[in-house]
Amino acid sequence: MSSPSSKMSESINLSLTISPKMLLNFLAERKKICFTACTVQMSLSIAFADSQRFLLAVMAYDHYVAICNPLLYAVSMSRQLCKQLVAAVYALGVLDSMIFTCFTFRLSFCSSNIINHFFCEFPPLLALPCSDTCFIKIMMFAFTLCITVSIFLAILLSYVYITSTILQICSTECRGKAFSTCIFHLTSVVLFYGTQLFMYLHPTSSFSMDTDKMASVFYTLVIPMLNPLIYSLRNTEVKDTLRKAMNKILSSS
Repeated sequence: MSSPSSKMSESINLSLTISPKMLLNFLAERKKICFTACTVQMSLSIAFADSQRFLLAVMAYDHYVAICNPLLYAVSMSRQLCKQLVAAVYALGVLDSMIFTCFTFRLSFCSSNIINHFFCEFPPLLALPCSDTCFIKIMMFAFTLCITVSIFLAILLSYVYITSTILQICSTECRGKAFSTCIFHLTSVVLFYGTQLFMYLHPTSSFSMDTDKMASVFYTLVIPMLNPLIYSLRNTEVKDTLRKAMNKILSSS
């Protein structure tokens, strides 16, 4: 299963949804976005972000099968199942995006139209309506707690079994190869889920909006930029080149 390539593709999609308009606004004297464009941007960003969450879980299952049941890998992760998993990932992302977008833009925006953010995102948009937003805020918190945390725990459970299996391997070389297969995926999990949980689960305060802006830019722009580097380190030639470059820098200093 080409999980790393799927993950990088999803990260790029998320970044491309946000970065062009954000860069234009940085350069423009009057920073603006029309209502329709804001709706589309928020809808796509939620869909791609959620797809990333589910893809990380699928990758964890892929690693679990590959390490814990290697002889059954071709059967357990058949081409047909991979297609079904990818289709389910996108379907769930689109469904969640439609729900959140519909609830958000049914609110009455009758006061300020200034978004205190770099792009149209769910939390800062909820600061604008003059209608009651308690229900949608509770729904957002419940969704994040029940779905996002559940997926994260499922990934951790997969790695409990993976770690247990790896520790039973007698060969040190094989054990090292098995750990190196998982370490890059775990890095992506920690980076992505760390910023997501920080944004949606921390208490609100006057300081939180500026902090949220930094966190959201990190997971929408910085992490997608780092993903190709993270997964390319699985390549032996890339690691050798990086090691030589580091040794050259250290020797010259």
